[in-house]
Amino acid sequence: MKPEQVKTAADAKKIVAERKLDYVKVGVVDMDGVMRGKYMKADKFVSSLDKGFGFCDVVLGWDSYDQLYDNVSVTGWHTGYPDAPVRVLPETCREIAWEDGMLFFLGEFDGKHEEVCPRATLRRTLAKADQMGFKVLAGLEYEFFLFEETPHSVREKNYRGMKPIQPGWFGYSVLRNTVDSDLYRDLLDGCVKMDMALEGLHEETGPGCMEAAIQVDTALAAADKAALFKTFAKIMAQKRGLMATFMARWSEDWPGQSGHIHMSLQSKAGKPLFLDKNKPHGMSDMMRHFVGGQQKLMPEFLSMIAGTVNSYTRLVPGFWAPTDATWGIDNRTCAIRVIPGSEKSQRVEFRVAAADANPYLALAAAVGAGLWGIENKIEPEAPCDGNAYDRKWPKKLNLPRTLGEAAGRLTASKPARALFGDAFVDHYAATRDWEEREFRRAITDWEMERYFEII
Repeated sequence: MKPEQVKTAADAKKIVAERKLDYVKVGVVDMDGVMRGKYMKADKFVSSLDKGFGFCDVVLGWDSYDQLYDNVSVTGWHTGYPDAPVRVLPETCREIAWEDGMLFFLGEFDGKHEEVCPRATLRRTLAKADQMGFKVLAGLEYEFFLFEETPHSVREKNYRGMKPIQPGWFGYSVLRNTVDSDLYRDLLDGCVKMDMALEGLHEETGPGCMEAAIQVDTALAAADKAALFKTFAKIMAQKRGLMATFMARWSEDWPGQSGHIHMSLQSKAGKPLFLDKNKPHGMSDMMRHFVGGQQKLMPEFLSMIAGTVNSYTRLVPGFWAPTDATWGIDNRTCAIRVIPGSEKSQRVEFRVAAADANPYLALAAAVGAGLWGIENKIEPEAPCDGNAYDRKWPKKLNLPRTLGEAAGRLTASKPARALFGDAFVDHYAATRDWEEREFRRAITDWEMERYFEII
């Protein structure tokens, strides 16, 4: 039996038995989009397929650096950090390409923890789309940098003077991707093996920068693939003595790293709903309202898309990232790029997201805002022609400039609470407030260099 044939608990039991596995690997995604998981004895895994398993709920109660949030209620010292129930998702079965046939399964938090679980938040958003008669298709693409470094060497260097795998600016380079063809093939073949095939992989601008476009799928599967890609691209790199980073921006000298999201809607019968050849740019009324909702709610939902302090260093003029909630026709200076095409290719590209985004939450925000726009027949502003950075936009379209400001906008957002629930909004906004406060405690190299002697 092949992993992609696994759809049910019975199938999962069968493949584990056929392969005579002693262990399988399971994983869940935390608030920052980090994959957390463990090896599980085969017999325990089989029993978990029917009744779930317990996973310490600290996974939803700490940050990406394993520091405990001091301002959330779903878990904490006041609860004793008990085990939270987790459902195994048989249909997410994969064979890990870089681990000798080891099987991997995703899980999703259950019970009260389901209200704040990132994957469950996207699933609930897509359930709303289903109730409205829609199927959501999505494809995510990521830019990431590769370095000739190890987890030890970057710390020894204090994250300075790191050596990229290739020097200079050389986007779309056939020279670079042919010289590094073994690396490219390892990643391409591994992604096919793990059912997250790439439709494109190329050299991006900047030393050691690559861009990977994951093939389109239904939205929940697309988010699964994105979360897995970010994790296992790093794993492949480290097994080769390299390191990959998906930070939004790692150097002030280079552009930030995007995590663009492409989306379209279909009817349940499979009819594309974004194209109307009789309308300007082929945009159906539904697509126009979808874009209108995304534009209007982007400032309120930004913390779900730009979830780290570092995210906001990318959202500056001239670095291929938006600073306002703008949209345009095939315009890469805008936050929302409408891509005209055929029934299958007409779509929206959500360009505000960076590579550091939690794919479940970024997609939930983008899709949820679009559905809200359809429900309320929200008309977008006039599309932007030319360079969006050269225009002065109304205050209502200005994006929050810091994570703390963005978290406050989410807390106050009535559409966010209606779409994602009070429990999620309160929990997630609190975690972003924590992240901002942790940053405020830090003394940066910039401050030391600027103030230590002179001030």
